[in-house]
Amino acid sequence: MNITDYFLSKIIILPALFIAISFHELAHGFVAYSMGDDTAKQNGRLTLNPIAHIDLFGFLMLLIIGFGWAKPVPINPLNFKNRKLGTILVSIAGPIINIVLAIISTIIVTRVYISSTIIHSILISSIWYNVVLAVFNLLPLPPLDGSKILASLLPKRLEYKFYKHEKKLYALLFIFILTNGVDKVLTPVISKVMDIILLLFN
Repeated sequence: MNITDYFLSKIIILPALFIAISFHELAHGFVAYSMGDDTAKQNGRLTLNPIAHIDLFGFLMLLIIGFGWAKPVPINPLNFKNRKLGTILVSIAGPIINIVLAIISTIIVTRVYISSTIIHSILISSIWYNVVLAVFNLLPLPPLDGSKILASLLPKRLEYKFYKHEKKLYALLFIFILTNGVDKVLTPVISKVMDIILLLFN
């Protein structure tokens, strides 16, 4: 692949990434807001504007090495009427909206005639990145969404210890990535989820 094709391939996936990330973060903030916490709104995060959600360095890392991050949506669980339930719903909202977007992209690709190869490529990228974002974020490792779900399901005593040592547990995520755990563990899961979506909605 020459340099022109390389940059073209990166440009084509940008719309899919912007949409996947923006909807993911908006979903967190919107569900939190609907449950009584307006922290995300006060910080200007109830928007689909990708500029509000993208961490520049994390986004560049995502493009270059395939692993990156967005700006976490600020949430205050103490504002929820039911703190544990609220945390679970807010945490799972992002991955759920990504699966919905993957399904919508699949339906368009399989049911609508698309003459533009660029639009077709963007939609295929949308399926892939939305599924990847959903599955990856459900890992029960801090600071991912799955860790918040896991912590909320624990008894209060264990939940307290979990959050007390949360930052120390960040190392587990980096070890998982550096030891190629993403390819070994997540790729088969991602492929299976994509197969199910294609089977159900093709």
